[in-house]
Amino acid sequence: MSVHETALPAEEKSPRRRVDYGQYGLAGFLVVIGIYTIIDASGLEVGFADPVGPRVFPYVIGTGLVLVGVLLAVATARGSQPEPEDGEDVDLSQSADWLTVLKLVAVLLFTVATVNLLGWAISGAVLFAGAAWSLGSRTLVRDVLVGLVLAIASWYAFYVGLGIPLTPGVLDGIL
Repeated sequence: MSVHETALPAEEKSPRRRVDYGQYGLAGFLVVIGIYTIIDASGLEVGFADPVGPRVFPYVIGTGLVLVGVLLAVATARGSQPEPEDGEDVDLSQSADWLTVLKLVAVLLFTVATVNLLGWAISGAVLFAGAAWSLGSRTLVRDVLVGLVLAIASWYAFYVGLGIPLTPGVLDGIL
């Protein structure tokens, strides 16, 4: 070995750079959604009295999405790769708990199926209590009470605060 040649340690030798096609896919998705947002915003009706108009925000958001997509593609082409999660609170060697996932899906489907009949106050309480149960809570009475308080409070927040009527279901005339 001559004076001008130095041996690089094994970890400093450049390994074959792996192309992360997922990042290119995300970049393309962001660009497509941004362009769609800009094109869709051009069809909005604009009144002459409004100086800003309803098009400004979709144009800004669409342009931002296109810019972020292009910057992500450029960063990916330069070799930038995201660091994987360490999983500090998660044991990455364990598989997914599919029973819990199925319980959550069942609770969500029950809520969707019964919200018109039972109303948001009851279905929302069942949603909260069922989600808490499927994630491991063993205090059913407390979960139902907390779910009722949250569901009724959100019903009134939408109905009174926002003027958006949620279905009262069987509690029509009571709420």
